[in-house]
Amino acid sequence: MDKAKDMLNQHDDKVDEGLDKAGEAAKERFAGHDEQIDQGVDKLQEMSGGGDTTRPPADEEQPPPPPPQ
Repeated sequence: MDKAKDMLNQHDDKVDEGLDKAGEAAKERFAGHDEQIDQGVDKLQEMSGGGDTTRPPADEEQPPPPPPQ
């Protein structure tokens, strides 16, 4: 797991590029859900970056996810 994290951190620009491409493909397939797809891609890009993969403590309250449309 640590090796995978190291690889993601070393090649964050490529990972972000791939996530952008996947997001664009998802927008074509699931028209009308662009905002949700963009939010998901943004969240994944934050999680894949070097040093920004920390998670809030488990006892910290998280906002509820948006309702499905």
